[in-house]
Amino acid sequence: MTADQRFTPASRTAPPGSSGSPGSPGSPGSAAGPAGVGAGRKRAAYGKETWKEVCFLLLNLPASIVGFVYALTSVVVGIGLSVTVVGLPLLAAGLSGARLIGRSERARARALLDVAVAEPSRLPSAGGLSWLWGRLKDPVAWRTQLYGLIRLPWGVLTFGVTLVAVIALWPVLPFVVRGLAAADRGMVRGLLSPSDELERRISELETDRVVVVDTAAADLRRIERDLHDGAQARLVALAMGLGLAKEKLHEDPEAAAAMVAEAHGEVKLALQELRDLARGIHPAVLTDRGLDAALSSLAGRCTVPVSVSVELPGRPVEAIEGIAYFTVSELLQNVSKHARARSASVEVWRSEGRLLLQVRDDGVGGARTDGTGTGLAGLAERLGAVDGVLVVDSPAGGPTVVTAELPWRNRD
Repeated sequence: MTADQRFTPASRTAPPGSSGSPGSPGSPGSAAGPAGVGAGRKRAAYGKETWKEVCFLLLNLPASIVGFVYALTSVVVGIGLSVTVVGLPLLAAGLSGARLIGRSERARARALLDVAVAEPSRLPSAGGLSWLWGRLKDPVAWRTQLYGLIRLPWGVLTFGVTLVAVIALWPVLPFVVRGLAAADRGMVRGLLSPSDELERRISELETDRVVVVDTAAADLRRIERDLHDGAQARLVALAMGLGLAKEKLHEDPEAAAAMVAEAHGEVKLALQELRDLARGIHPAVLTDRGLDAALSSLAGRCTVPVSVSVELPGRPVEAIEGIAYFTVSELLQNVSKHARARSASVEVWRSEGRLLLQVRDDGVGGARTDGTGTGLAGLAERLGAVDGVLVVDSPAGGPTVVTAELPWRNRD
């Protein structure tokens, strides 16, 4: 079985079945959902979707009046006063407000037209000229202003046609509102969506950055807790024990010797705890010998027999290598704690510029990434933060196959 046969990911950005996978409702590229209501299925002529579209079209008139007045006033006043010191700041402030109108219109389209348009990334917080220039060249705000200016005649038209259709053209009402709503969907997607793929990617990276920061903070808290509750507490007890042994050294040598022997055992335990903690931060065997040796060491500590196969042409950068190691570590911990398996296997290989790893077990199955206690949801988030993918195939009764994909980056 070749590497490509072992795993062919459906997406480089999200595992199948996740909220961001292609075809899921709410994803920008979904075939059913954002593109239009009821794609791929029949809808009732006078069903819920039709009445939601009617509501949207009737609300177009007041919404378009607000948007037109705001856009015309803010642009005309800002440009008209641009020869003065307050003109450009007023124009920039108007563009900032346009973003809020765009957010409201996207929310209205999501609620009534089932159009899932991603929110554009936030502008960087800055002051002075940086703030002014950032707002003046904001393409999202300018397109929202254009949306407001061209919507007034359309709002009047859709309000009038929809109202007449509801009152006098009842038999053709579903077809009329469906056509008008389709045009509205096109306007929303064309003028209120993020600027381009780069804009969407920036938004994704901002979310990923939050995940990375939260994960790093959680790891630091874990290390602090382990040090405080483990090695530090043991060393404090050791110091107290040695102090008592020193006091008894002359008056009761045998008791002092017993206390020193006990302290010697505590030292060994403290050293073992510190080694385990250091291994949890970054194991020395991974740094010195790479994934093959490090994963074999992990397999040796698992409660079930684990076979390891690593087929790599070299070593990826330290960060990717570390993420791969801790991914396998967490998956093997799940095998030990939850799978009730008799055996497991770990395979690692490279394919088309990606590092792939697969952990199998013959346990009871039922593993999910929906946060039901196995930690797979958090693991999927951490992998997604580095443009990775986690795919879980775990039917009830087993077996469980978890595949992770990471970008391959060569070492210098």
